[in-house]
Amino acid sequence: MKLIIAIVQDEDVSRLMQNLTKNNFQITKLASTGGFLKSGNTTLIVGVEKEKVDQVLKIIEDTCKIRTVTTSLTSLTLTGDSFVPYPMEITVGGATVFTLDVDRYEKI
Repeated sequence: MKLIIAIVQDEDVSRLMQNLTKNNFQITKLASTGGFLKSGNTTLIVGVEKEKVDQVLKIIEDTCKIRTVTTSLTSLTLTGDSFVPYPMEITVGGATVFTLDVDRYEKI
């Protein structure tokens, strides 16, 4: 058994949850916040059999798209005395995914 932990931008999470549940995967949803942009993220936890990991990863990849947004970075804390007063384009979206081995699983 494997445990998949996917950190997803809030904009993608509803569609991802629909796509995973449509394919009969059970999900646990946790609210989380990103460290760089301090924006809302959601962490999804999915327990699956080893042979279904690729299917889950494909659904995540097809659903969570990378996109470019413009931000002024005024809400960010930068190291040193740096200050960037003009807008910057940054890449957001996609997903950060961890796949872990599960030594033991019980549903009580």
